[in-house]
Amino acid sequence: MIAKAVISEFERIAARVLGGERITFDEGVWLLKHGPVHELALLAHHVRDRKMGAGGRKELVTYVISRNINYTNVCITDCDFCSFYRHPLAEGAYSLTAEELKQKAQETLDLGGTEILLQGGHNPKLPLKYYQDMLGLFEQMGLHNHAFSPSEIQHFATFWKMSLPDVLVELKHAGLKSIPGGGAEILVDRVRDIICPKKGGADDWLTPMREAHKLGIRSSATMMFGHVETLEERVEHLERLRALQDETGGFTAFICWTFQNADNDMSHVEMAGAHDYLRTQAVARIYLDNFDNCQASWVTQGGQVGQVSLRYGCNDMGSLMIEENVVRLAGAAFRMNEFEIRRLIRDAGYTPARRNFYYDVLNEPADLDNQLAEAINTVEKGRVAIEG
Repeated sequence: MIAKAVISEFERIAARVLGGERITFDEGVWLLKHGPVHELALLAHHVRDRKMGAGGRKELVTYVISRNINYTNVCITDCDFCSFYRHPLAEGAYSLTAEELKQKAQETLDLGGTEILLQGGHNPKLPLKYYQDMLGLFEQMGLHNHAFSPSEIQHFATFWKMSLPDVLVELKHAGLKSIPGGGAEILVDRVRDIICPKKGGADDWLTPMREAHKLGIRSSATMMFGHVETLEERVEHLERLRALQDETGGFTAFICWTFQNADNDMSHVEMAGAHDYLRTQAVARIYLDNFDNCQASWVTQGGQVGQVSLRYGCNDMGSLMIEENVVRLAGAAFRMNEFEIRRLIRDAGYTPARRNFYYDVLNEPADLDNQLAEAINTVEKGRVAIEG
C-alpha cells in the first residue's frame, strides 16, 4: 500500500509535469527513489505522447535498420566493464580491412539498411587515413556514417596530435554525419574514476559532443547504469545531458541500458533487472524534457521488456542491430529480426515505421510485413530441410 505522503508528493510533481514544467534535480531523485512505478509509467507516457503529438506521430513507433561495425577491438583504455577489447599484441586482436568493411556494408544494404554505426577500441596504431577511407567507403555506398564515440574522438586528438575541432572537421569532410553516444557510462567523475579512469571525467565526454554540435554534427546520448553509481548520480547524469541539450540542441535521442557483467572485471556486480530499467527509463523520459526521442533497450532487456518500455516513455525501438559485439560479449544475447520488431510494435498498439538517424520516417513497401513473413518462412523451410 502506498503511503499518503508518497501519493501527495507524486501528485505534486506530476501536476508540474502535466503542466509542461521542468522538474528539478531533487524531484528527479525523489521519483527514482519513491515514485510508484505504474504511475511513473503513465506520467512518462504522457510526456512521450506530448512530444510525438506535436509532430503528428503519436501512433508511430520507429526503428532503424543499421549495423554496428566494430572496426577494431584493439584498445588501451582497460575499462573494467568491457568484455570486448584486446591489447595490441593479444590473441584475437584485429582491425578490419577495406575488403571486410565493404562486405559488411553490402550485407547491410542487402537487408535494407541505411546506417552504419562505427565504434571501436582506442587503437594507437591506426592513422587518420584509415578512418577517412572507411568513412568515404560507406558514404560512397549510400550509407549514413553514425560513427565514433566521444572517447574515440578524444583518443584521435591525443594520438594524431590534433585539436578536437580539427579532428571533427577532418572526419566530417571524410563523411562523418553523426556521433553515437557510447562511452557516456555515468557522467560523474567519481564513477568514471572507478570503472573507466583512462577515459577521463564527464567533461571528456561532453566536450567532444559540444564541439560536434557546433559543427552541425548531431548525436545521440546514452547512459549505462546499474553498477557502482548511486541514484543521485543517475540523475546527475541526466542533468548534464539536459544542460548540454539546452545549450546546443544537438542530441536526437536518449538511450539507456543496464550494465552487463559477463567476462569482465566487474563480473561480481549484480546486474539491474527489468524493474530498475523501466523505472529509470520513465524518470529519464520525464527529466529530459528537451529530448524528442527515447529508444527502448531491447538488446539488453529482451523484446518483451523493450515492448513494455513503449509505455514507459519510449517512442522508438532503436536499431535492428544486424551485428553487435560489445554488449553481446558482456552477456546480452537477445536478437530480433525486422518482422519480430514490427510485431512487437503492433502488439503494443502502435504502427511500426522505418526511420533514418534524424527520425525522418522512410517510405516502405505497402506489403512489407507480408514480404518479411515470406522471407522468414523460406528460411525456416530451408532449416527444417537441412536438419531433416
